[in-house]
Amino acid sequence: MGLLECCARCLIGAPFASLVATGLCFFGVALFCGCGHEALTGTEQLIETYFSKNYQDYEYLIEVIHAFQYVIYGTASFFFLYGALLLAEGFYTTGAVRQIFGDYRTTICGKGLSATVTGGPKGRGARGPQRAHSLQRVCQCLGKWLGHPDKFVGITYVLTIIWLLVFACSAVPVYIYFNTWTTCQSIANPSKTSASIGTLCADARMYGVLPWNAFPGKVCGANLLSICKTSEFQMTFHLFIAAFVGAAATLVSLLTFMIAATYNFAVLKLMGRGTKF
Repeated sequence: MGLLECCARCLIGAPFASLVATGLCFFGVALFCGCGHEALTGTEQLIETYFSKNYQDYEYLIEVIHAFQYVIYGTASFFFLYGALLLAEGFYTTGAVRQIFGDYRTTICGKGLSATVTGGPKGRGARGPQRAHSLQRVCQCLGKWLGHPDKFVGITYVLTIIWLLVFACSAVPVYIYFNTWTTCQSIANPSKTSASIGTLCADARMYGVLPWNAFPGKVCGANLLSICKTSEFQMTFHLFIAAFVGAAATLVSLLTFMIAATYNFAVLKLMGRGTKF
């Protein structure tokens, strides 16, 4: 078999939907976690510098920000592991199905998984019991989970619902910063608004970021415009937008995973056959 034909066979058996979803998941989670972490740090600095001079006013906010940052670390680790498991499920289910159809020779791991999924050879031949390869045994154990997409459908469904809430929450800081940026644009172009420049403010207390007794709690007029022109504000605003985009990409990848896993489960359960998703 030539190299080109061998590569073509490998591509035919590749679970393209899982590959795309895994890449999108890793990209989205990395973007959400990395940019979200830095955006929270930038928000903390902006609050400390411009909106409150009393540490007690934003002490609770800092604790919440640090807690969210630790959650981000855990989220990144979990999704990296779970995305790898879902990708392995796609590859291994493909290996089991291809062995059924006899389209290509499986690897040691593919044989171990396929024996678990399809009820194939258990390691006994004409000469009696054979000592199974250690890697094959490991893959047989993995096959008990990875070879059955129904085990991932429910988990992925719950994760999708949870991440939908995360996606909605990630839009909140974008909304706050966009409102502040819009106010700054009105201050920079007074001819486009009938309000006095001194009455145009950004009040952190209004969004629940600071308590109502925080002082000053808000910034108005030219002072607000100077804040909007700082690199800290611009960078934090764009980081929150990037985190929002990352959350959207992760949501799309979870939906793709869920559709692929559901289809795999339906075909394997109802038809006794598989798919290359």
